[in-house]
Amino acid sequence: MVQRVAVIGAGVGGLASVKCCLDEGLEPTCFERSEDIGGLWRYTESRDGGRVSVYRSVITNTSKEMSCFSDFPCPEDFPNFLPHSLLLEYFQMYAQHFDLLRHIRFKTTALSVRKRPDFATSGQWEVVTETSGIQESHIFDAVMVCTGHYQEPYLPLASFPGIDTRFKGQYLHSREYKDVEAFRGKRVLVVGIGNTGGDLSVELSRVAAKVFLSARSSTWVFSRVSDHGFPLDMVRTTRFNHFLDWLLPSALMKRIKFWNKPLEGNSELPFCLLSGTVVLKPNVKEFTESSAVFGTTEENIDVVLFATGYIFSFPFLEDSVRSLFDDNRSLYKCIFPPQLEKPTLAIIGLVQLTGSVMVGAEMQARWVTGIFAAYTLPPVREMRPQAEKSWRDLSRRENLKMSFISYTDEIASCAGVKPSMLRLLLTDPQLALAVFFGPCTPYQYRLMGRGKWSGAREAILTQWQRTLKPLRTRVMDDSSDGSDGWHWTWLLALPVALTAGFLLSKYSQLGWTPQAGLQV
Repeated sequence: MVQRVAVIGAGVGGLASVKCCLDEGLEPTCFERSEDIGGLWRYTESRDGGRVSVYRSVITNTSKEMSCFSDFPCPEDFPNFLPHSLLLEYFQMYAQHFDLLRHIRFKTTALSVRKRPDFATSGQWEVVTETSGIQESHIFDAVMVCTGHYQEPYLPLASFPGIDTRFKGQYLHSREYKDVEAFRGKRVLVVGIGNTGGDLSVELSRVAAKVFLSARSSTWVFSRVSDHGFPLDMVRTTRFNHFLDWLLPSALMKRIKFWNKPLEGNSELPFCLLSGTVVLKPNVKEFTESSAVFGTTEENIDVVLFATGYIFSFPFLEDSVRSLFDDNRSLYKCIFPPQLEKPTLAIIGLVQLTGSVMVGAEMQARWVTGIFAAYTLPPVREMRPQAEKSWRDLSRRENLKMSFISYTDEIASCAGVKPSMLRLLLTDPQLALAVFFGPCTPYQYRLMGRGKWSGAREAILTQWQRTLKPLRTRVMDDSSDGSDGWHWTWLLALPVALTAGFLLSKYSQLGWTPQAGLQV
């Protein structure tokens, strides 16, 4: 019987895990090596200590309604895309509201996590921590690792001949980047066209003499804002669109949409490319003393900034456990090492989604704590093949990201909290329309099942109000109110929703779900 749970890390995954433990009547103790919550979102000027943090100007890629905790909406006056300072403030509000801080031991590093000798029967772990130079040993019934996947910088120097032998300029990983001042007036090469590479290229273009952006492969760059001024993720990430993805042939959807390609949300990069302040280049072949060779050669490169991502590592886990998973391809549902005799170790947040990882991490924590408290997992002989199959399916996608709705629904189904569209249509048509055609916000997973929240319905029906609130900074004439148009939109959508509900019920009777269809 699991009672005492060790939570390692007090970032977004750690906070959600502590709260979910409390919801299930468990006793969490969170170990955080720094002096405050927030993880990488807690900005610091320091480049020492091995802690990864965001850079000064960073803003979230997902909107506040799509990335908040499922039972704690962001304040309505917060902007839709949050700078790191406001996101950290939101985390602090969450921690204070649910009284989480008293369960966190700050400035405490987890040195080792080892199975106890009787693990096969007890499932217990020995956790050794260090605080102010003093080591302490603890016994826990379960462990939730919430250190995320932004841990160790990935710096593939071997793939760039000459960078560390001939090149006389400076090179660094984006982890070391804090602001633009060190790059003023310099010719900078940014390697990597992910979200970080694109954002830093735009920012550096305002002060650098020239910015080159090297991309190994093609990508799609899109604005975070939709055509009508709403956050794009709120418009795009809906159950209706997800249903179309499943309903229509995959070959047709690939022609209509481009989600199988890497995506980058950046409103300014296209203009920088058009204006020449950022110059796009192919992959670097080699470096000379002061040049980068792409096929053509760019001379007088002062700084090379690698935005090449991170690799995860769990140095505190004993080797026999760490060897069970060299990456998340061997984790059941991207969470559990399936080979363990007892399912008392969970990796939270080690997943890449097309939407908010924060929401995915919270859903993982809800299911995991339910497993600890009451649920069971399938036998190892079933979990391992499923984990390998999920990785093969994911490997077919070029961007290696899982569908936000598919994955979150899958974990929600395991936890018994996935919303039932048919039941909502029969009992609350207004809410059903908002759930099906509106954005798939986290509140949907608090409508039913364990952890049901009485405020979920209201949060869903008022989500657009919280989106518009920070934009309503002028007094407008009442005649400009477009609410009647929304009423007509919902009315016209009703037949489509009823048809969709009928089709879903028929397919469910056949044992066919949207998730199964997407995995073909």
